[in-house]
Amino acid sequence: MHLKRQAMPKIWPLPRKGTKYISKAKFKIEKSIPILVIFRDILKLTGNKKEFKKLLILKKVSVNGKIIREEKYPIMLFDNFAIENTNFRLVLNGKKFSIKEINDKEAGKKIVKIIGKKMLKDKKIQLNFSDGRNLITKEKVTTGDSAEIDIKENKILHLIEMKEKAKVIFLSGKHTGEAGVI
Repeated sequence: MHLKRQAMPKIWPLPRKGTKYISKAKFKIEKSIPILVIFRDILKLTGNKKEFKKLLILKKVSVNGKIIREEKYPIMLFDNFAIENTNFRLVLNGKKFSIKEINDKEAGKKIVKIIGKKMLKDKKIQLNFSDGRNLITKEKVTTGDSAEIDIKENKILHLIEMKEKAKVIFLSGKHTGEAGVI
């Protein structure tokens, strides 16, 4: 399906005027942007949808270390994506999404928010992250904390606690993209 440009989320870094329609992400439309739009309209690495589909068929595009095969795949905040040997990350710049080129070392890491946890047998904890991942651990964490995870090994590298004097970035509301201190 497609979306009229006038109806696209304000967080997308694209002009409202131009072509009438724009591609729509498969899911989480308000929190993501389709990878086709990133490569064709923002980075201008491909001229049209047909060229981008050819890259997908040749398995040259990956998101968070996994090869993707769909042009409407949603890229969410802090997702890493790559074409051949060039890595990028979707970040917030003010109130709009922005693309940042990153090195190979950073491409294996991602920051996610812990949105839920559940106790399992043997005092193990299942953590549910904002990007849909789940992880079983014995670490003490609280809901609302963030974690830097290793994408390949699916383990927590560094825990970012939600406590006093911690730095935060607002992801929604009228202060979207602003940084602050708790």
